[in-house]
Amino acid sequence: MSQNNEDNNQLQQDSESKQESLFITYPSRNHKTTSDRIFLIGTASPEAEVTVNGKPINERSRSGHFAPSFPLQIGENIFTVRHQNEEIILKITRNSNQPPLPIGIAFGQDSLTPTKDIARMPGELICFQAIAPPNANISVLLAAQTIPLLSKSQVVNLPGNLAVLTGDNQPVPSAGEYYQGCAKAEKPGELGQPEFKLSLRGKTVSQKAPGKVTILSPTTFEVAEVTVEEGVARTGPSTTYSRLTPLPKGTKALITGKEGDYLRLDYGGWIKANETRIFTDAAPPRSVIRSAIARQIQGATEIRFPLQVPVPVTVEQGDRYLTLTLHNTTAQTDTIRLDDDPLIERLDWQPILTSRVQNEQGVRYKFYLKTDQQWGYKLQYVGTTLLLTLRHPPAVKSGISSVYKPLTGMKILIDAGHGSENDLGARGPNGYPEKNVTLIVSKLLQDELINRGASVYMTRKAEEDLYPKDRVEMINQQVPDLALSVHYNALPDYGDALKTQGIGTFWYHSQAHSLAVFLHNYLVEKLDRPSYGVFWNNLALTRPAIAPSVLLELGFMINPYEFEWIMNSQEQKKLAKALADGIVEWVKSSE
Repeated sequence: MSQNNEDNNQLQQDSESKQESLFITYPSRNHKTTSDRIFLIGTASPEAEVTVNGKPINERSRSGHFAPSFPLQIGENIFTVRHQNEEIILKITRNSNQPPLPIGIAFGQDSLTPTKDIARMPGELICFQAIAPPNANISVLLAAQTIPLLSKSQVVNLPGNLAVLTGDNQPVPSAGEYYQGCAKAEKPGELGQPEFKLSLRGKTVSQKAPGKVTILSPTTFEVAEVTVEEGVARTGPSTTYSRLTPLPKGTKALITGKEGDYLRLDYGGWIKANETRIFTDAAPPRSVIRSAIARQIQGATEIRFPLQVPVPVTVEQGDRYLTLTLHNTTAQTDTIRLDDDPLIERLDWQPILTSRVQNEQGVRYKFYLKTDQQWGYKLQYVGTTLLLTLRHPPAVKSGISSVYKPLTGMKILIDAGHGSENDLGARGPNGYPEKNVTLIVSKLLQDELINRGASVYMTRKAEEDLYPKDRVEMINQQVPDLALSVHYNALPDYGDALKTQGIGTFWYHSQAHSLAVFLHNYLVEKLDRPSYGVFWNNLALTRPAIAPSVLLELGFMINPYEFEWIMNSQEQKKLAKALADGIVEWVKSSE
Protein backbone atom coordinates (compact mmCIF):
# COMPACT_ATOMS: atom_id res chain seq x y z
CA MET A 1 0.00 0.00 0.00
CA SER A 2 1.41 3.42 -0.98
CA GLN A 3 1.85 6.23 1.55
CA ASN A 4 -0.85 8.18 -0.32
CA ASN A 5 -3.30 5.31 0.20
CA GLU A 6 -2.44 5.04 3.91
CA ASP A 7 -2.98 8.78 4.37
CA ASN A 8 -6.26 8.64 2.45
CA ASN A 9 -7.56 5.75 4.56
CA GLN A 10 -6.77 7.69 7.73
CA LEU A 11 -8.69 10.72 6.44
CA GLN A 12 -11.70 8.51 5.68
CA GLN A 13 -11.54 6.91 9.15
CA ASP A 14 -11.35 10.33 10.80
CA SER A 15 -14.63 11.20 9.09
CA GLU A 16 -16.43 8.05 10.20
CA SER A 17 -15.29 8.36 13.82
CA LYS A 18 -16.73 11.88 14.16
CA GLN A 19 -20.28 11.12 13.01
CA GLU A 20 -22.99 11.64 15.63
CA SER A 21 -26.62 10.51 15.67
CA LEU A 22 -28.27 13.89 14.96
CA PHE A 23 -25.90 16.44 13.52
CA ILE A 24 -26.51 19.79 11.79
CA THR A 25 -23.58 20.95 9.69
CA TYR A 26 -25.21 24.13 8.43
CA PRO A 27 -26.44 26.67 9.38
CA SER A 28 -25.04 27.56 12.80
CA ARG A 29 -27.34 27.80 15.83
CA ASN A 30 -27.58 31.60 15.47
CA HIS A 31 -27.26 32.23 11.75
CA LYS A 32 -27.89 35.59 10.06
CA THR A 33 -28.66 36.02 6.37
CA THR A 34 -30.35 38.29 3.83
CA SER A 35 -31.66 35.32 1.84
CA ASP A 36 -35.38 34.63 1.61
CA ARG A 37 -34.76 30.92 2.25
CA ILE A 38 -32.31 28.59 3.95
CA PHE A 39 -31.26 24.95 3.68
CA LEU A 40 -30.52 22.71 6.65
CA ILE A 41 -27.60 20.36 6.02
CA GLY A 42 -27.29 17.46 8.42
CA THR A 43 -27.51 13.78 9.16
CA ALA A 44 -29.07 11.29 11.55
CA SER A 45 -29.36 7.53 11.78
CA PRO A 46 -31.60 6.42 8.91
CA GLU A 47 -33.67 4.07 11.08
CA ALA A 48 -35.75 6.85 12.66
CA GLU A 49 -37.35 9.94 11.18
CA VAL A 50 -36.11 13.51 11.49
CA THR A 51 -38.62 16.33 11.89
CA VAL A 52 -38.33 20.08 11.49
CA ASN A 53 -40.96 22.02 13.42
CA GLY A 54 -42.95 18.82 13.71
CA LYS A 55 -42.92 17.90 10.02
CA PRO A 56 -40.85 14.92 8.81
CA ILE A 57 -38.00 15.28 6.33
CA ASN A 58 -39.03 12.87 3.60
CA GLU A 59 -36.00 13.04 1.30
CA ARG A 60 -32.93 11.50 2.91
CA SER A 61 -30.01 9.56 1.52
CA ARG A 62 -29.30 5.92 2.31
CA SER A 63 -27.00 7.00 5.15
CA GLY A 64 -29.61 9.35 6.58
CA HIS A 65 -28.26 12.66 5.24
CA PHE A 66 -30.70 15.49 4.53
CA ALA A 67 -30.80 19.01 3.02
CA PRO A 68 -34.34 20.47 3.00
CA SER A 69 -34.95 24.16 2.22
CA PHE A 70 -37.34 26.46 4.07
CA PRO A 71 -38.67 29.97 3.42
CA LEU A 72 -37.61 32.76 5.77
CA GLN A 73 -39.55 35.74 7.04
CA ILE A 74 -37.87 39.05 7.83
CA GLY A 75 -36.68 38.83 11.42
CA GLU A 76 -36.28 35.78 13.63
CA ASN A 77 -37.09 32.26 12.36
CA ILE A 78 -36.99 29.27 14.73
CA PHE A 79 -36.39 25.73 13.50
CA THR A 80 -36.64 22.83 15.92
CA VAL A 81 -34.99 19.68 14.56
CA ARG A 82 -35.81 16.42 16.35
CA HIS A 83 -34.60 12.85 15.98
CA GLN A 84 -35.72 10.28 18.55
CA ASN A 85 -34.86 11.89 21.92
CA GLU A 86 -32.46 14.46 20.44
CA GLU A 87 -33.33 18.08 19.70
CA ILE A 88 -31.46 20.96 18.05
CA ILE A 89 -32.92 24.47 17.94
CA LEU A 90 -31.75 26.88 15.23
CA LYS A 91 -32.44 30.61 15.28
CA ILE A 92 -32.13 32.07 11.77
CA THR A 93 -32.37 35.85 11.51
CA ARG A 94 -33.23 37.24 8.11
CA ASN A 95 -32.15 40.83 7.58
CA SER A 96 -33.37 42.97 4.70
CA ASN A 97 -31.02 43.41 1.75
CA GLN A 98 -32.62 46.76 0.91
CA PRO A 99 -31.18 50.03 2.24
CA PRO A 100 -33.03 51.30 5.33
CA LEU A 101 -35.96 53.55 4.44
CA PRO A 102 -36.02 57.04 5.96
CA ILE A 103 -38.16 57.52 9.04
CA GLY A 104 -40.12 60.76 8.96
CA ILE A 105 -38.58 63.77 7.25
CA ALA A 106 -35.03 62.48 6.99
CA PHE A 107 -32.52 60.96 4.62
CA GLY A 108 -32.12 57.21 4.33
CA GLN A 109 -29.40 55.83 6.57
CA ASP A 110 -25.97 55.77 4.85
CA SER A 111 -27.54 56.88 1.55
CA LEU A 112 -25.67 60.15 0.96
CA THR A 113 -22.80 60.15 -1.53
CA PRO A 114 -19.91 60.37 -1.75
CA THR A 115 -19.49 57.85 1.04
CA LYS A 116 -15.69 58.26 0.87
CA ASP A 117 -13.33 61.10 0.03
CA ILE A 118 -13.10 61.58 -3.73
CA ALA A 119 -10.91 63.61 -6.08
CA ARG A 120 -11.73 64.45 -9.68
CA MET A 121 -10.25 66.47 -12.53
CA PRO A 122 -11.53 69.99 -13.33
CA GLY A 123 -14.66 69.93 -15.47
CA GLU A 124 -15.47 66.31 -14.66
CA LEU A 125 -19.00 65.37 -13.65
CA ILE A 126 -19.48 64.75 -9.93
CA CYS A 127 -22.74 62.99 -9.10
CA PHE A 128 -24.64 62.87 -5.83
CA GLN A 129 -27.33 60.53 -4.53
CA ALA A 130 -29.69 60.29 -1.57
CA ILE A 131 -32.66 58.25 -0.43
CA ALA A 132 -35.47 60.43 0.93
CA PRO A 133 -39.28 60.46 1.27
CA PRO A 134 -41.36 60.83 -1.92
CA ASN A 135 -42.20 64.33 -3.20
CA ALA A 136 -39.34 65.93 -1.27
CA ASN A 137 -37.28 68.86 -2.54
CA ILE A 138 -33.62 67.80 -2.39
CA SER A 139 -30.51 69.85 -3.13
CA VAL A 140 -26.78 69.70 -2.47
CA LEU A 141 -24.59 72.65 -1.52
CA LEU A 142 -20.97 72.27 -2.63
CA ALA A 143 -18.54 75.21 -2.49
CA ALA A 144 -21.28 77.83 -2.87
CA GLN A 145 -22.87 75.90 -5.76
CA THR A 146 -26.40 74.57 -5.25
CA ILE A 147 -27.18 71.38 -7.19
CA PRO A 148 -30.80 70.20 -7.44
CA LEU A 149 -31.43 66.47 -7.07
CA LEU A 150 -34.35 64.92 -8.91
CA SER A 151 -36.28 61.77 -8.15
CA LYS A 152 -35.09 58.86 -10.27
CA SER A 153 -37.71 56.39 -11.43
CA GLN A 154 -37.32 52.64 -11.84
CA VAL A 155 -34.25 52.09 -9.68
CA VAL A 156 -33.31 48.41 -9.53
CA ASN A 157 -30.75 46.46 -7.54
CA LEU A 158 -28.61 43.84 -9.25
CA PRO A 159 -27.94 40.62 -7.33
CA GLY A 160 -24.38 39.68 -6.51
CA ASN A 161 -22.27 37.55 -8.81
CA LEU A 162 -23.01 34.42 -6.76
CA ALA A 163 -26.57 34.57 -8.10
CA VAL A 164 -25.26 33.08 -11.37
CA LEU A 165 -24.44 29.89 -9.47
CA THR A 166 -28.12 29.35 -8.69
CA GLY A 167 -29.53 30.77 -11.94
CA ASP A 168 -31.36 33.54 -10.07
CA ASN A 169 -29.65 36.71 -11.30
CA GLN A 170 -32.52 38.98 -12.31
CA PRO A 171 -32.73 42.65 -11.24
CA VAL A 172 -34.93 43.44 -8.25
CA PRO A 173 -36.88 46.72 -7.89
CA SER A 174 -35.40 48.84 -5.14
CA ALA A 175 -37.40 50.12 -2.21
CA GLY A 176 -37.18 53.80 -1.36
CA GLU A 177 -37.11 57.00 -3.37
CA TYR A 178 -33.74 57.77 -4.97
CA TYR A 179 -32.71 61.34 -5.76
CA GLN A 180 -29.75 62.08 -8.03
CA GLY A 181 -27.98 65.04 -9.55
CA CYS A 182 -24.60 65.96 -11.06
CA ALA A 183 -22.44 69.05 -11.41
CA LYS A 184 -18.98 70.18 -12.53
CA ALA A 185 -16.32 72.12 -10.67
CA GLU A 186 -13.49 73.89 -12.47
CA LYS A 187 -11.34 75.37 -9.72
CA PRO A 188 -8.72 73.06 -8.13
CA GLY A 189 -8.76 72.66 -4.38
CA GLU A 190 -10.63 71.01 -1.54
CA LEU A 191 -14.37 71.67 -1.74
CA GLY A 192 -15.25 69.93 1.53
CA GLN A 193 -18.22 67.73 2.36
CA PRO A 194 -21.35 68.23 0.25
CA GLU A 195 -24.30 69.40 2.36
CA PHE A 196 -27.66 67.83 1.48
CA LYS A 197 -30.91 69.70 2.17
CA LEU A 198 -34.35 68.10 2.31
CA SER A 199 -37.55 70.16 2.33
CA LEU A 200 -40.98 68.60 2.78
CA ARG A 201 -44.28 69.84 4.21
CA GLY A 202 -42.75 73.08 5.46
CA LYS A 203 -39.82 71.44 7.23
CA THR A 204 -36.17 71.46 6.18
CA VAL A 205 -33.37 69.21 7.39
CA SER A 206 -29.73 69.17 6.32
CA GLN A 207 -26.97 66.58 6.55
CA LYS A 208 -23.43 66.35 5.24
CA ALA A 209 -22.20 63.44 3.13
CA PRO A 210 -19.40 61.36 4.73
CA GLY A 211 -16.90 62.01 1.94
CA LYS A 212 -15.07 65.17 0.94
CA VAL A 213 -14.69 66.40 -2.64
CA THR A 214 -11.36 67.62 -4.03
CA ILE A 215 -10.58 68.94 -7.50
CA LEU A 216 -7.10 67.99 -8.71
CA SER A 217 -4.74 70.46 -10.34
CA PRO A 218 -4.40 69.99 -14.11
CA THR A 219 -0.80 71.24 -13.98
CA THR A 220 0.54 69.47 -10.88
CA PHE A 221 1.22 65.91 -11.97
CA GLU A 222 0.81 63.25 -9.29
CA VAL A 223 2.22 59.95 -10.56
CA ALA A 224 1.64 56.44 -9.21
CA GLU A 225 4.39 53.82 -9.60
CA VAL A 226 3.43 50.19 -9.03
CA THR A 227 5.56 48.72 -6.23
CA VAL A 228 4.18 45.15 -6.07
CA GLU A 229 4.94 42.37 -8.56
CA GLU A 230 1.46 42.61 -10.09
CA GLY A 231 -0.66 45.64 -9.34
CA VAL A 232 -4.37 44.76 -9.29
CA ALA A 233 -6.05 47.06 -11.81
CA ARG A 234 -9.85 47.32 -11.78
CA THR A 235 -12.66 49.02 -13.67
CA GLY A 236 -13.69 50.94 -10.54
CA PRO A 237 -12.67 51.87 -6.99
CA SER A 238 -13.52 48.72 -5.02
CA THR A 239 -13.19 44.95 -5.14
CA THR A 240 -16.72 44.70 -6.57
CA TYR A 241 -15.37 46.01 -9.89
CA SER A 242 -13.89 43.71 -12.53
CA ARG A 243 -10.17 43.13 -12.86
CA LEU A 244 -8.09 44.37 -15.76
CA THR A 245 -4.69 43.10 -16.90
CA PRO A 246 -2.38 43.30 -13.86
CA LEU A 247 0.14 46.13 -14.01
CA PRO A 248 3.76 44.91 -13.84
CA LYS A 249 6.00 46.25 -11.10
CA GLY A 250 7.48 49.60 -12.11
CA THR A 251 4.49 50.75 -14.18
CA LYS A 252 3.98 54.51 -13.97
CA ALA A 253 0.81 56.47 -14.74
CA LEU A 254 -0.74 59.84 -13.99
CA ILE A 255 -3.34 59.94 -11.21
CA THR A 256 -6.58 61.44 -12.55
CA GLY A 257 -8.92 60.60 -9.68
CA LYS A 258 -9.16 59.21 -6.17
CA GLU A 259 -11.88 57.45 -4.20
CA GLY A 260 -11.27 56.12 -0.73
CA ASP A 261 -8.01 54.17 -0.88
CA TYR A 262 -8.13 53.74 -4.68
CA LEU A 263 -6.40 55.76 -7.39
CA ARG A 264 -7.69 56.24 -10.93
CA LEU A 265 -4.90 56.13 -13.50
CA ASP A 266 -4.93 58.04 -16.76
CA TYR A 267 -5.43 54.97 -18.95
CA GLY A 268 -8.72 54.20 -17.15
CA GLY A 269 -7.86 51.56 -14.55
CA TRP A 270 -8.11 51.90 -10.77
CA ILE A 271 -5.52 50.57 -8.31
CA LYS A 272 -5.16 50.55 -4.53
CA ALA A 273 -2.88 53.30 -3.29
CA ASN A 274 -0.96 50.89 -1.06
CA GLU A 275 0.25 49.02 -4.16
CA THR A 276 1.95 52.17 -5.43
CA ARG A 277 4.46 54.88 -4.65
CA ILE A 278 3.02 58.36 -5.26
CA PHE A 279 5.24 61.25 -6.28
CA THR A 280 5.02 64.54 -8.15
CA ASP A 281 6.69 64.78 -11.55
CA ALA A 282 7.32 67.51 -14.10
CA ALA A 283 5.08 65.88 -16.73
CA PRO A 284 2.75 62.90 -17.17
CA PRO A 285 4.56 59.57 -17.80
CA ARG A 286 4.62 59.11 -21.58
CA SER A 287 6.83 57.13 -23.94
CA VAL A 288 7.62 56.67 -27.58
CA ILE A 289 8.42 53.25 -29.00
CA ARG A 290 10.63 52.56 -31.97
CA SER A 291 11.98 49.07 -32.53
CA ALA A 292 10.95 45.77 -31.00
CA ILE A 293 12.75 42.45 -31.18
CA ALA A 294 11.82 38.81 -30.55
CA ARG A 295 14.08 35.92 -29.62
CA GLN A 296 13.65 32.31 -28.60
CA ILE A 297 14.54 31.27 -25.07
CA GLN A 298 14.07 27.88 -23.42
CA GLY A 299 10.45 26.85 -23.93
CA ALA A 300 9.25 30.30 -24.97
CA THR A 301 9.51 33.30 -27.25
CA GLU A 302 10.49 36.57 -25.61
CA ILE A 303 9.59 39.92 -27.16
CA ARG A 304 11.35 43.07 -25.92
CA PHE A 305 9.75 46.50 -26.17
CA PRO A 306 12.27 49.24 -25.23
CA LEU A 307 10.41 52.22 -23.73
CA GLN A 308 11.29 55.51 -22.10
CA VAL A 309 8.88 54.91 -19.21
CA PRO A 310 7.15 51.72 -17.96
CA VAL A 311 3.60 52.37 -19.19
CA PRO A 312 0.31 50.58 -18.35
CA VAL A 313 -0.45 47.54 -20.50
CA THR A 314 -3.46 45.45 -21.47
CA VAL A 315 -3.50 41.88 -22.82
CA GLU A 316 -6.34 40.22 -24.72
CA GLN A 317 -6.34 36.58 -25.80
CA GLY A 318 -8.46 35.12 -28.58
CA ASP A 319 -8.54 32.22 -31.03
CA ARG A 320 -4.99 31.92 -32.35
CA TYR A 321 -3.97 35.43 -31.32
CA LEU A 322 -2.76 37.52 -28.39
CA THR A 323 -3.02 41.30 -28.36
CA LEU A 324 -0.78 43.57 -26.28
CA THR A 325 -1.68 47.24 -25.87
CA LEU A 326 0.83 49.80 -24.62
CA HIS A 327 -1.03 52.79 -23.21
CA ASN A 328 0.36 56.34 -23.11
CA THR A 329 2.73 55.41 -25.93
CA THR A 330 3.37 57.03 -29.30
CA ALA A 331 4.71 54.96 -32.18
CA GLN A 332 7.89 55.98 -33.99
CA THR A 333 8.36 52.46 -35.30
CA ASP A 334 10.04 51.56 -38.57
CA THR A 335 11.58 48.17 -37.74
CA ILE A 336 10.54 45.05 -35.83
CA ARG A 337 12.58 41.86 -35.95
CA LEU A 338 10.62 38.61 -35.82
CA ASP A 339 12.33 35.56 -37.35
CA ASP A 340 10.49 32.36 -38.23
CA ASP A 341 9.17 31.30 -34.85
CA PRO A 342 7.73 27.99 -33.59
CA LEU A 343 4.83 29.84 -31.96
CA ILE A 344 4.23 33.16 -33.74
CA GLU A 345 2.85 33.13 -37.28
CA ARG A 346 2.88 36.90 -37.76
CA LEU A 347 2.94 40.16 -35.83
CA ASP A 348 0.79 43.11 -36.84
CA TRP A 349 0.76 46.44 -35.06
CA GLN A 350 -1.03 49.76 -35.27
CA PRO A 351 -1.08 53.05 -33.38
CA ILE A 352 -4.18 53.94 -31.37
CA LEU A 353 -5.19 57.49 -32.13
CA THR A 354 -7.58 59.43 -29.93
CA SER A 355 -9.59 62.58 -30.45
CA ARG A 356 -7.62 64.24 -27.69
CA VAL A 357 -4.03 65.32 -27.35
CA GLN A 358 -1.17 63.26 -28.68
CA ASN A 359 0.14 62.17 -25.28
CA GLU A 360 -2.91 59.94 -24.76
CA GLN A 361 -2.08 57.68 -27.69
CA GLY A 362 -1.26 53.99 -27.52
CA VAL A 363 0.13 51.15 -29.62
CA ARG A 364 -1.49 47.76 -30.17
CA TYR A 365 0.46 44.63 -31.16
CA LYS A 366 -1.40 41.57 -32.41
CA PHE A 367 0.46 38.25 -32.40
CA TYR A 368 -1.09 35.66 -34.72
CA LEU A 369 -0.20 32.19 -33.43
CA LYS A 370 0.45 28.86 -35.15
CA THR A 371 -1.54 26.80 -32.64
CA ASP A 372 -5.07 27.07 -31.32
CA GLN A 373 -3.99 26.40 -27.75
CA GLN A 374 -2.01 29.01 -25.83
CA TRP A 375 0.20 27.81 -22.98
CA GLY A 376 0.70 30.93 -20.91
CA TYR A 377 2.42 34.29 -20.92
CA LYS A 378 4.30 36.60 -18.58
CA LEU A 379 4.73 40.38 -18.49
CA GLN A 380 7.49 42.18 -16.63
CA TYR A 381 9.55 45.33 -16.78
CA VAL A 382 13.34 45.18 -16.70
CA GLY A 383 14.22 48.80 -16.23
CA THR A 384 12.05 50.57 -18.79
CA THR A 385 11.99 47.63 -21.22
CA LEU A 386 8.81 45.54 -21.30
CA LEU A 387 9.34 41.80 -21.66
CA LEU A 388 6.47 39.72 -23.02
CA THR A 389 7.16 35.98 -22.75
CA LEU A 390 4.92 33.65 -24.75
CA ARG A 391 5.28 30.01 -23.72
CA HIS A 392 5.66 27.27 -26.31
CA PRO A 393 3.63 24.04 -26.19
CA PRO A 394 5.13 21.52 -23.73
CA ALA A 395 7.75 19.19 -25.16
CA VAL A 396 5.73 16.00 -24.78
CA LYS A 397 7.99 13.14 -25.84
CA SER A 398 6.94 10.93 -28.73
CA GLY A 399 7.87 7.38 -29.60
CA ILE A 400 7.07 3.98 -28.14
CA SER A 401 7.28 5.23 -24.55
CA SER A 402 4.59 7.83 -25.25
CA VAL A 403 2.02 5.07 -25.70
CA TYR A 404 2.45 4.01 -22.08
CA LYS A 405 3.50 7.36 -20.62
CA PRO A 406 1.80 9.92 -22.87
CA LEU A 407 2.43 12.85 -20.50
CA THR A 408 6.21 12.43 -20.42
CA GLY A 409 7.74 15.90 -20.60
CA MET A 410 4.77 17.67 -19.00
CA LYS A 411 4.77 19.37 -15.61
CA ILE A 412 1.37 19.56 -13.92
CA LEU A 413 0.59 21.40 -10.71
CA ILE A 414 -2.21 20.09 -8.49
CA ASP A 415 -3.68 22.31 -5.81
CA ALA A 416 -5.69 20.46 -3.17
CA GLY A 417 -8.21 23.09 -2.11
CA HIS A 418 -8.36 24.48 1.45
CA GLY A 419 -6.20 22.67 3.97
CA SER A 420 -6.38 23.34 7.71
CA GLU A 421 -8.67 23.73 10.70
CA ASN A 422 -8.78 27.42 9.80
CA ASP A 423 -9.79 26.63 6.22
CA LEU A 424 -12.10 23.62 6.15
CA GLY A 425 -13.91 24.52 2.94
CA ALA A 426 -17.44 23.19 2.50
CA ARG A 427 -18.65 20.47 4.85
CA GLY A 428 -20.78 17.44 4.18
CA PRO A 429 -23.95 16.56 6.12
CA ASN A 430 -21.91 14.75 8.79
CA GLY A 431 -19.41 17.61 9.15
CA TYR A 432 -16.71 16.02 7.00
CA PRO A 433 -14.59 18.86 5.56
CA GLU A 434 -13.83 19.56 1.93
CA LYS A 435 -10.13 19.98 2.77
CA ASN A 436 -9.82 16.24 3.43
CA VAL A 437 -11.46 14.93 0.29
CA THR A 438 -9.63 17.40 -1.96
CA LEU A 439 -6.35 16.04 -0.59
CA ILE A 440 -7.44 12.42 -1.05
CA VAL A 441 -8.44 12.93 -4.67
CA SER A 442 -5.41 15.14 -5.41
CA LYS A 443 -3.05 12.42 -4.20
CA LEU A 444 -4.87 9.81 -6.26
CA LEU A 445 -4.65 12.11 -9.28
CA GLN A 446 -0.96 12.66 -8.59
CA ASP A 447 -0.34 8.91 -8.76
CA GLU A 448 -2.35 8.57 -11.98
CA LEU A 449 -0.50 11.42 -13.69
CA ILE A 450 2.92 10.12 -12.63
CA ASN A 451 1.97 6.72 -14.03
CA ARG A 452 1.31 8.49 -17.34
CA GLY A 453 4.75 10.10 -17.32
CA ALA A 454 3.97 13.58 -15.98
CA SER A 455 6.03 15.46 -13.43
CA VAL A 456 3.64 16.56 -10.68
CA TYR A 457 3.96 19.36 -8.15
CA MET A 458 1.54 19.46 -5.19
CA THR A 459 0.82 22.76 -3.44
CA ARG A 460 0.23 20.75 -0.27
CA LYS A 461 0.71 17.11 0.71
CA ALA A 462 -0.83 17.27 4.17
CA GLU A 463 -2.86 19.62 6.34
CA GLU A 464 -1.40 23.06 5.82
CA ASP A 465 -2.46 26.69 6.10
CA LEU A 466 -2.15 28.19 2.63
CA TYR A 467 -3.76 31.41 1.50
CA PRO A 468 -4.85 31.67 -2.14
CA LYS A 469 -1.95 34.07 -2.79
CA ASP A 470 0.48 31.40 -1.52
CA ARG A 471 -0.89 28.91 -4.03
CA VAL A 472 -0.76 31.47 -6.85
CA GLU A 473 2.88 32.21 -5.99
CA MET A 474 3.65 28.50 -6.28
CA ILE A 475 2.11 28.41 -9.76
CA ASN A 476 4.15 31.42 -10.87
CA GLN A 477 7.34 30.00 -9.35
CA GLN A 478 6.91 26.44 -10.62
CA VAL A 479 5.80 27.48 -14.14
CA PRO A 480 3.84 24.27 -14.82
CA ASP A 481 2.32 23.36 -18.16
CA LEU A 482 -1.10 23.02 -16.49
CA ALA A 483 -2.47 24.05 -13.09
CA LEU A 484 -5.50 22.28 -11.60
CA SER A 485 -7.16 23.36 -8.36
CA VAL A 486 -9.29 20.57 -6.87
CA HIS A 487 -12.42 21.55 -4.95
CA TYR A 488 -15.88 20.39 -3.95
CA ASN A 489 -18.87 22.67 -4.03
CA ALA A 490 -21.49 24.35 -1.85
CA LEU A 491 -24.14 27.02 -2.41
CA PRO A 492 -25.22 30.37 -0.98
CA ASP A 493 -28.21 30.30 1.38
CA TYR A 494 -30.74 30.87 -1.40
CA GLY A 495 -29.59 27.79 -3.35
CA ASP A 496 -31.33 24.41 -3.39
CA ALA A 497 -28.90 21.95 -1.82
CA LEU A 498 -31.17 18.98 -2.42
CA LYS A 499 -31.62 19.51 -6.15
CA THR A 500 -28.19 20.87 -7.08
CA GLN A 501 -25.34 18.51 -7.90
CA GLY A 502 -22.78 17.76 -10.57
CA ILE A 503 -19.37 18.54 -12.02
CA GLY A 504 -18.43 22.19 -12.54
CA THR A 505 -15.29 23.74 -14.03
CA PHE A 506 -14.08 27.33 -13.84
CA TRP A 507 -11.70 29.31 -16.04
CA TYR A 508 -10.56 32.93 -16.39
CA HIS A 509 -8.05 33.36 -19.22
CA SER A 510 -8.99 32.27 -22.73
CA GLN A 511 -6.05 29.84 -22.75
CA ALA A 512 -7.84 27.77 -20.07
CA HIS A 513 -11.29 27.68 -21.69
CA SER A 514 -10.70 24.62 -23.86
CA LEU A 515 -9.29 22.63 -20.92
CA ALA A 516 -12.21 23.58 -18.66
CA VAL A 517 -14.82 22.57 -21.24
CA PHE A 518 -13.03 19.36 -22.20
CA LEU A 519 -12.52 18.10 -18.63
CA HIS A 520 -16.08 18.99 -17.69
CA ASN A 521 -17.57 17.08 -20.62
CA TYR A 522 -15.16 14.17 -20.21
CA LEU A 523 -15.92 13.65 -16.51
CA VAL A 524 -19.67 14.01 -16.98
CA GLU A 525 -19.64 11.40 -19.76
CA LYS A 526 -17.13 8.89 -18.40
CA LEU A 527 -18.40 8.94 -14.81
CA ASP A 528 -22.07 9.37 -15.72
CA ARG A 529 -22.31 12.39 -13.42
CA PRO A 530 -24.67 15.38 -13.66
CA SER A 531 -23.37 18.60 -15.17
CA TYR A 532 -23.29 21.69 -13.00
CA GLY A 533 -21.76 23.74 -15.81
CA VAL A 534 -18.71 25.58 -17.12
CA PHE A 535 -18.13 29.06 -15.72
CA TRP A 536 -15.89 32.01 -16.48
CA ASN A 537 -14.97 33.12 -12.98
CA ASN A 538 -12.61 35.61 -11.42
CA LEU A 539 -11.02 33.25 -8.88
CA ALA A 540 -7.51 33.45 -7.46
CA LEU A 541 -6.64 29.97 -8.74
CA THR A 542 -7.98 30.62 -12.25
CA ARG A 543 -6.20 33.97 -12.69
CA PRO A 544 -2.55 32.89 -13.14
CA ALA A 545 -1.56 33.70 -16.72
CA ILE A 546 1.68 31.71 -16.72
CA ALA A 547 -0.18 28.46 -17.58
CA PRO A 548 -3.71 27.26 -18.41
CA SER A 549 -5.27 27.23 -14.93
CA VAL A 550 -8.60 25.58 -14.16
CA LEU A 551 -10.52 25.16 -10.92
CA LEU A 552 -12.52 21.93 -10.65
CA GLU A 553 -15.65 21.62 -8.50
CA LEU A 554 -16.09 17.85 -8.51
CA GLY A 555 -19.43 17.60 -6.72
CA PHE A 556 -21.55 19.16 -3.97
CA MET A 557 -20.60 18.40 -0.39
CA ILE A 558 -24.00 19.67 0.75
CA ASN A 559 -26.08 17.40 -1.50
CA PRO A 560 -27.03 14.31 0.58
CA TYR A 561 -26.89 11.89 -2.34
CA GLU A 562 -23.83 13.29 -4.10
CA PHE A 563 -21.96 13.41 -0.80
CA GLU A 564 -22.19 9.63 -0.58
CA TRP A 565 -20.64 9.38 -4.06
CA ILE A 566 -17.94 11.85 -3.04
CA MET A 567 -17.04 9.75 0.01
CA ASN A 568 -16.96 6.41 -1.83
CA SER A 569 -13.28 5.39 -2.04
CA GLN A 570 -13.80 3.36 -5.21
CA GLU A 571 -15.52 6.29 -6.90
CA GLN A 572 -12.65 8.54 -5.83
CA LYS A 573 -10.22 6.26 -7.65
CA LYS A 574 -12.44 6.24 -10.74
CA LEU A 575 -12.60 10.03 -10.62
CA ALA A 576 -8.81 10.40 -10.40
CA LYS A 577 -8.32 7.98 -13.28
CA ALA A 578 -10.92 9.75 -15.42
CA LEU A 579 -9.29 13.11 -14.71
CA ALA A 580 -5.86 11.82 -15.72
CA ASP A 581 -7.28 10.18 -18.86
CA GLY A 582 -9.09 13.41 -19.69
CA ILE A 583 -5.88 15.40 -19.43
CA VAL A 584 -4.14 12.93 -21.76
CA GLU A 585 -6.93 13.20 -24.32
CA TRP A 586 -7.00 17.00 -24.11
CA VAL A 587 -3.23 17.24 -24.59
CA LYS A 588 -3.50 15.02 -27.68
CA SER A 589 -6.28 17.20 -29.08
CA SER A 590 -4.18 20.33 -28.49
CA GLU A 591 -1.14 19.17 -30.44
